[in-house]
Amino acid sequence: MSGMNGRSAEGLPAVLAFGSNMPGALSGPEEQIRTAAEALAAVDGVTPVSASAMFATPPWGVTDQDEFRNCVLTVQTTLDPLTLLHHCQGLEQAARRVRDRHWGPRTLDIDVIDYAGVRSDGRWGEELVLPHPWAHQRPFVLVPWLDADPEATLDGRPVREWLAACGGPDDGIRALPDVRWAP
Repeated sequence: MSGMNGRSAEGLPAVLAFGSNMPGALSGPEEQIRTAAEALAAVDGVTPVSASAMFATPPWGVTDQDEFRNCVLTVQTTLDPLTLLHHCQGLEQAARRVRDRHWGPRTLDIDVIDYAGVRSDGRWGEELVLPHPWAHQRPFVLVPWLDADPEATLDGRPVREWLAACGGPDDGIRALPDVRWAP
C-alpha cells in the first residue's frame, strides 16, 4: 500500500464500526461496545479522534433477531491494517463472540471499515479487504460514520452520497443520544 512508509508520528486514519445485539457476560450490548472501545483506546498506537452517537438499528440480513446497537469510532493509528484487525478480533473473542449464523446475533462485532482512504480492494491476504466491501450498502455503518465525521469519504465518494444511494437513513435507525460509549 502506498503511503505506509510515510506514516506520521500520529499515525494514519482508520474507521472502526462496532455492533452488538447480545449482552454476553456484560449487562447489555451498550456495555459490550463501551468495554471494547475503552480497551481499543488503551492499545499502544491507537488514538481515538471522533465517535458517533450510539444508534439502535434493525437487524440486517437475518431479521429474526433483536435490534442492534451500532456506532463508529475514528482513530489515528500507527498499527498496520492487519494488526488493527487482530486487536479488534481479540476484543470480539474476549466478548465471547460466537459465529453460529452468518449475519446472526452477536455479542460484539468490530469491523475495520476504512484505513487511510485506501481505495477499491486493498487486500491484506484473505483476512482483510479495504475499504470494507459492503460498507457502502449498510446504513447501520454509514449513518454513525456521518455522525462521527460529516465530511467522510469512502472509496473516493462522500459517505453522504453512499447513504443516499442506499435509500438514506430512514429505515428504523435512531440515535440513542443519552448512551455514552466512547473513550
